[in-house]
Amino acid sequence: MVAGLLAPASAEISKRTIRVSNGVAEDHPNGEGVRAMAQCFDEKTGGEWTLNAFWSSALGDDLQATQALRSGTQEMVVTSSSPIVGIVPALGVFDLPFLFANEKEADAVLDGEFGQYISDMMPAANLVNLAYWENGFRNLTNSARPVTKLEDFSGMRVRVMQNNVFLDTFQTLGTNATPMAFGEVFSALETGAIDGQENPYVTIDTSKFYEVQKYLSNTRHAYTPFMVLFSKTIWDQYSEEEQQILVDCAVAGRDVQREASRKLSEESLARVEEAGLEVNDIDTAEMEKIHEAVQGVYERHAEEIGPEVIEKMQATLAEIRGE
Repeated sequence: MVAGLLAPASAEISKRTIRVSNGVAEDHPNGEGVRAMAQCFDEKTGGEWTLNAFWSSALGDDLQATQALRSGTQEMVVTSSSPIVGIVPALGVFDLPFLFANEKEADAVLDGEFGQYISDMMPAANLVNLAYWENGFRNLTNSARPVTKLEDFSGMRVRVMQNNVFLDTFQTLGTNATPMAFGEVFSALETGAIDGQENPYVTIDTSKFYEVQKYLSNTRHAYTPFMVLFSKTIWDQYSEEEQQILVDCAVAGRDVQREASRKLSEESLARVEEAGLEVNDIDTAEMEKIHEAVQGVYERHAEEIGPEVIEKMQATLAEIRGE
């Protein structure tokens, strides 16, 4: 009788090996998120699922890994939204400069109706978004000079992600913006092919950019999420119970990853400063000038992102802020 009661549930879960690709190193907070997700899989499947994690773009950069999901040759990737705006243009909304004021706003947007609105677009690209993890606020490092005002950006050779919004933002600020895959950044900084790059503190720390950079300026110019994406082709081969396990465990990983990200962010800032990076804030008046300088980016990219997407984001933020 006991065997009969257990059989229907276990019949819905097959033995599976899932590969998850990450562009970042294993000591990034994504490592803790992936470990939490693996533990969740183990508990919910009775050990039937194995999660194999690959780090530092071992299976290709984020865009290549995402394309592998679309073709059904790989199961999962944890990728920043930014490299894949060519696949789903609406994701460009997260790249717009100075969009979120703080992490609380970002969580409310991503975990709420707007986040689901974006997730609902993903299956058309043969992708399923299981959860939003945290990449965090991005800040500028370089080896030319501290950035304390708008004019300091002028002529600086800055690596940006391979998408139009970041390219336009940094060109508008006056830099020589250079699109480049993440895996190439360290060597380009080391050889002096570029002066600087922009990333969250944790990525600056775990990627050891402090070894090849002199200055870190707290620009907080963008907050980009990680997305835990799954191949729609493979997703469709899973039972409804298995699909729910994927979502539940990605969310369990999200909670652990975000907590680790926020804890490690301040630790990383202290660590890179101790390692020799000269860190500076930008005063309020100068930040207002920088904000004003990039407002045209919103208008210039409204058509490619989707005017309705930007309007919905702005309405969501206004509601959150009580405006």
